[in-house]
Amino acid sequence: MKRLISFKYSIIILLLVFIFSIFLIYNKTAGSNFFDTENNSENDFNVAEDIVEVILDRKEKIVIESGSTYGELMTEAGINSSLSQELYSTSLDQYDLAQIKAGNEIELTFDKDSDDLKSLLYKINNEEEVYISKQRIKDEKEDIRDENNVSSSSDIINTAVAEELELKKVWKVEKRAIPYDVKTVVKEAEVESSVYQSALDSDIDERAIIQLANAFQWSLDFAMDSQKGDTFKFVYEERYLDGEYVMPGQILAAKYINRGNEIALYYFEENEDNQGFFDEDGNSVQKMFLKAPVAFKYISSGFTTGLRYVEAFNVSTGHRAIDYAAAWGTPVRAVGDGTVVLSAYSGGYGNKISVRHNGTYTTNYAHLSKYAVSYGDKVKQGQVIGYVGSTGFSTGPHLHYEMVKNGVKINPLREVLPPGEPINEGNKDRFYDEISNWQEMLK
Repeated sequence: MKRLISFKYSIIILLLVFIFSIFLIYNKTAGSNFFDTENNSENDFNVAEDIVEVILDRKEKIVIESGSTYGELMTEAGINSSLSQELYSTSLDQYDLAQIKAGNEIELTFDKDSDDLKSLLYKINNEEEVYISKQRIKDEKEDIRDENNVSSSSDIINTAVAEELELKKVWKVEKRAIPYDVKTVVKEAEVESSVYQSALDSDIDERAIIQLANAFQWSLDFAMDSQKGDTFKFVYEERYLDGEYVMPGQILAAKYINRGNEIALYYFEENEDNQGFFDEDGNSVQKMFLKAPVAFKYISSGFTTGLRYVEAFNVSTGHRAIDYAAAWGTPVRAVGDGTVVLSAYSGGYGNKISVRHNGTYTTNYAHLSKYAVSYGDKVKQGQVIGYVGSTGFSTGPHLHYEMVKNGVKINPLREVLPPGEPINEGNKDRFYDEISNWQEMLK
């Protein structure tokens, strides 16, 4: 009996030893795999980091400073004179790199492996850029291989290699539109002290409000016509590049309510020769005369709360002109096409320019600091003809502006002029269809 019990205990002990041994072996194997997995993950992560670092090309942006030349900038960037000249010659078909402007940037891209120059990018203006890059092209020579002799895999491989060798890299230039992302937005405000300040208070880009003033420049003089309580609303494009806001784009539609009277305009491209702003009936808003001889951008900031003119047209006081407050040297523009019939000093007027527009109208610009045109010159609407000064009977820099009709001085802000050229009848339906969306957005 004792032997039987002893035997049973021996069997139990052996089973426990066996189970314990299996447990140890399993843990050792599992632990090894676990740590190996962690190490492999770390190694994979390190390799991924190395790959990310290798695939990036080097980019260098050069800010063009005043007085800098293309050749000097290329030398400073480490581009040898031979390559610099090759890039310049290549670009001439599309753009002359000698005409680069201060404030703009040149972006150079260098190969990730060889660090050789791969491309040059220069933003010409807000609409276009010139891009020069190295591209593979096939040599223009006779293919002497007999395609019928390609009969094995080695022949196919040799043919592919030969074709690759025939490809050479040359510099190619392209002038292209800047690839902006465009969003359409609607902004509005009510005038308190000035259109300019009201726009800023409503978080409207300063550049957008200047474009708005330019769109209305034949219909409104924002320095003189705007009144407290006026309202404006407009639809325009915002331009983005790489997710960053860059600038306002085209104004698509706008309305301005001045003393209860609504003036609306819409942008439309009838054809390549007729693009611009039209009223709701399809008449061009571009008229014979601009409303003001000084562009809004020069008299907006700095004159947002006080007078934006020295003295208005007033028959009772005998002041039959408009005197615009503006800084010394501010450009003065012709309000319409015409011929310069006076460009000289004229008593109390000081330096004066007179432009004859036709047999009915003449405009005068006085107290100028200097002239930009001479007697007999033909001028275009909006052309700079002189600069604000304080010559003659003047107590400070300003522009004295007169409009003369049939020999009589009149108030240019109250003169009613006929509408501009209308859209062709055949395109009216397209015009109405296109502006219907803008009209809804302006409500």
